[in-house]
Amino acid sequence: MKNKIQIMFFAVALMFTAFTMAQSTVTGTVLDSETKTPLPGVNIVEVGTTNGTSTDFDGNFSLTTKSTTTKVVLSYVGFLDKEFEITGNKNLGEVILEPSEFSLQEVSIIASVAVDRKTPVAVSTLRAKEIELKLGTQEFPEVLKSTPGVYATKSGGGYGDGRINLRGFNSENVAVMINGVPVNDMENGRVYWSNWAGLGDVTSSMQVQRGLGASKVAVPSVGGTINIITKTTDIEEGGNVYTTLGNDGYKKFGLTYSTGLMENGFAATVSASKTDGDGYVDGTPFNAISYFINLSKEFNDSHKLSFTAFGAKQRHGQRQNSHLISTFRESERGKKYNSDWGYKQGQLTSVEDNFYHKPQISLNHYWTIDDKSSLSTAAYVSFGTGGGGGFSGVNKFRFDDDNYRIGNLGTVDFDKIVAENEALGVNGSESILRASRNDHNWFGVLSSLKTDFSENLVFLGGLDFRSYLGKHFTELTDLLGGQYYLDDSNINNPNNFAQVGDKILYDNDGKVGWLGAFAQLEYSKNDIAAFLSLSASNTSYQRVDRFLYLDSDPLQESEKYNFFGFGAKGGANYNIDANHNVFANLGYFERAPYFNSVFANRNNVDVNDEAENQKILSFELGYGFRGEKLSANINLYHTTWKDRTEFISFPNQAGGRDFANILGVNAIHQGIELDFVYKATEKFKLTGMASIGDWRWQNNIEDVQIFNEENEAVGDPINIFIKDLHVGDAAQTTFALGGNYSLTPETTLTVDYNYFANLYADFDPSNRQTVGPDAWEVPAYGIFDTAIRHGFKFGNFDATLTGRINNIFNTEYISDAFDGNTSTATTARVYYGFGRTFSVGAKLNF
Repeated sequence: MKNKIQIMFFAVALMFTAFTMAQSTVTGTVLDSETKTPLPGVNIVEVGTTNGTSTDFDGNFSLTTKSTTTKVVLSYVGFLDKEFEITGNKNLGEVILEPSEFSLQEVSIIASVAVDRKTPVAVSTLRAKEIELKLGTQEFPEVLKSTPGVYATKSGGGYGDGRINLRGFNSENVAVMINGVPVNDMENGRVYWSNWAGLGDVTSSMQVQRGLGASKVAVPSVGGTINIITKTTDIEEGGNVYTTLGNDGYKKFGLTYSTGLMENGFAATVSASKTDGDGYVDGTPFNAISYFINLSKEFNDSHKLSFTAFGAKQRHGQRQNSHLISTFRESERGKKYNSDWGYKQGQLTSVEDNFYHKPQISLNHYWTIDDKSSLSTAAYVSFGTGGGGGFSGVNKFRFDDDNYRIGNLGTVDFDKIVAENEALGVNGSESILRASRNDHNWFGVLSSLKTDFSENLVFLGGLDFRSYLGKHFTELTDLLGGQYYLDDSNINNPNNFAQVGDKILYDNDGKVGWLGAFAQLEYSKNDIAAFLSLSASNTSYQRVDRFLYLDSDPLQESEKYNFFGFGAKGGANYNIDANHNVFANLGYFERAPYFNSVFANRNNVDVNDEAENQKILSFELGYGFRGEKLSANINLYHTTWKDRTEFISFPNQAGGRDFANILGVNAIHQGIELDFVYKATEKFKLTGMASIGDWRWQNNIEDVQIFNEENEAVGDPINIFIKDLHVGDAAQTTFALGGNYSLTPETTLTVDYNYFANLYADFDPSNRQTVGPDAWEVPAYGIFDTAIRHGFKFGNFDATLTGRINNIFNTEYISDAFDGNTSTATTARVYYGFGRTFSVGAKLNF
């Protein structure tokens, strides 16, 4: 018996020894080839098993294999897989993952991508995998709502009508770049996200650079820079098909295919999708066709050429008119109420809608001159066509006019309006639908030279040329039953019996020229990185008006007005050790006033040629921590915005217009931001952020003189009382907390909570001509979102299912507000945010 027990113990020990010997430990650190920074969340899997792990925040990993001789594969979205043969314990050292997309590295250079623990700016980055999980049926800017300093809403709720504010500045003061090319409107600085429907499908990464940003071109962004990097072409052949279904008839279908990098150095990727639906808000149906194509050719080690074209042709109904809270409560439709639509002969018809097509086409050339110098040049064009709907003539579209509504606060009774126009016969229509068109042609060249002065000192310099022609006119789109519409707006055709497609009301062009240059020195040695950048630009404006002036009148084309601006910024980052770093930056720049501030009276004679450059001074301090489980950042910022362009114009008793050019309107935006990621376990990750701002108007403006059209002083000077009033239009306090849990290696569940407070109603400071209270403060609110993604095999293909619910608890909240005459909830006009929405998506990779 004793011998048997000894034999059993010996067998067990032998088996245990064999099992122990059959295992190996593989370790290493995974880095991004573009930035040489750690990649957290990289999957490391033992081939042929479900045994795996992922990298921590410092890119480190340790995997115990089931066999002493085996293979492990490292994979991460947007990068090429790497496979290693393992025999016994092995430290792989630094493993560099290369982008899975041809030319992506070069695009990142042009786009001025900030590098963690090196570039001294506050930055947050979302990669394609996160964007796909967060987007669902949301507006593209909303995927950033858990980012410090960001306030993003759907605005009126139409497809693509979303907006974003950064550190209290709206899109006019936030530079948006796609592959390094600026896309803010050249005349007013705005960004219309409906122009980029489908952008989320082709975005490789999106980086929010708050404050001064890392942009090397002469782009004066006050609040920060949103840097969007699209896909280029995949190195490996393959593609995918996908579909998404959601609330209110949302349907999306798309496909992507890439040839991969061929032996002759050529690669191509194409992507297309179709999206349509009824819209969450009443009367906001939409449809869009999105497309993307990239062709790349590597001629040799020195020259690479890349052609990219993308855009979206879309049309959607809008809710342009905000309403009192009492109006929404009185309506049977509640927060979905929209007064800007109805039915005409049984067909849904919008009073306010939007249609646009803006292809963005660029040709990029990358030239490696030698081992120290390279030149990157992007030539781009954009041709925009489209506009937004509305009415002209007698206003029969008031939401509170029961004569032309079907029921109280009901839909527009278009059939009654049509019948009345038909009854007028030869007298023509008295109410029509029209579209305010804003077509444009935009050409630009952006070229950047990089050369290494030494191992530690790099010089960058570049030129930025842009030429923009904006074509503004009103197009008659629907006579609503009448025979014509009499329009006397055109001095060259004063009795225009206008038909559908004719121009009415106005027809003018805005010509904008831009020439910018920058020079930057970057120093990097050991734990210190610093930069100094100088930039200068000249903006020219010219206006052409074909309605107010005869074709023979030389005033039909205005003089050209030039505004010179310059900027300087610098900063430094110091890595105290492997865990801690600190940075600081400081910058000052001047920016030209916008086109409509110069031609504020909408003619070529009464020009506001005394408009001042806006002046921005900004500085920031930051601290970062990178630990095994915790990664965190904290930033303090202070931005002074001086001489904001303000111009008021109003009719006088003589039938002309008086105006006042208001100088010295200043604001201070300051605050503190915190964000963190905590990897509690291998399966559970916690993310969070807090952003507390204090954004106020700095001073009152006294003795503002009013002038008439002959530039003669009229009346008594006025005062503007805005000192210490809060800047409106964005939540000054935001918090976010999110959890990401891996239920299985293939299944991930996320839950996010976002809280918004200190949101003050938007108001025009020029209208505060008497001492009054602060703008109405919107009630604080918080919403929960959740998503689940599951990966599985479908035959020989990899497939994923993604489900998402936004505003899980159907919280009622006001997302946008416009101050009323008493600065209270009673007189404020508002938009309610969306209630509970959902989407389910599937993707099949081949």
